[in-house]
Amino acid sequence: MQKYILIIVCAIIVIACKVQKNQASTPISTTKPISNNANLFSAIGKQSTFDAVKINSEIDAKTGSFIPTLDAVIYIENGQKVWMNLTAVILQAARGIATPEGIKGYYKFDKTYIDSDFGYLNKLLNVNFIDYKALQNLLVGKTFIPVSENDFNVNQNSSGFNLASKENQKMAQNGKTIEYKISLDYDLEANLNHVLISNPINNEQLEITYSNREILNNESFPKNVKIIIKGSKTDEILIENTKFDFSRMETTYSVPANYKKTEIK
Repeated sequence: MQKYILIIVCAIIVIACKVQKNQASTPISTTKPISNNANLFSAIGKQSTFDAVKINSEIDAKTGSFIPTLDAVIYIENGQKVWMNLTAVILQAARGIATPEGIKGYYKFDKTYIDSDFGYLNKLLNVNFIDYKALQNLLVGKTFIPVSENDFNVNQNSSGFNLASKENQKMAQNGKTIEYKISLDYDLEANLNHVLISNPINNEQLEITYSNREILNNESFPKNVKIIIKGSKTDEILIENTKFDFSRMETTYSVPANYKKTEIK
């Protein structure tokens, strides 16, 4: 199970972006600060307009067991797919793909693969509401949870805004409803900085921190991402990114011969 946390969580949850060194200068945001709640919720709801994005990243995972630093290539076609390739040292470790239909991945070292809906990813993240749209928004540092002025209290301070759920938010999937306490922090331009999602019944948590944002291709992307998954144990994923571009690329995916399917429980 632990290796697939790396394949699906470490690899998929990588979109923190760093500008290539050959750019002439760092773009500066010209977005005006949010002045009222209506503008805030409108800004929160804006979706990504990029066509495709490719990221090269280094991932360090703290899971209680030794895991080497992983090099990742992540490619996203807006609304279509997330493709990833992981290597450890110089050897390919895993490859995977997520589409609106579900997730697939194979692990080279023990010749196993998975083919699942998003229920498996939700289980790894201790939530029940992640589908493809939510996943992509999570990846690019946008709000991936439904928010409305009716359901959240807004508090503003000198550094930005905090949205806190007025009551536990009910999320339903496959006929099962789970309630979550949710807190989201934004800067003054409505860029998402921090998410804390807690299950009050079992104290499981998903916490994501986005930092060091950059304006690229007319959108704000975080350079750094920190993911903490708290359940019976705590897993922490730190992401450092080294290269970024918006060009399209080929994304092959096929399970090699003689690999054994891992059943999802």
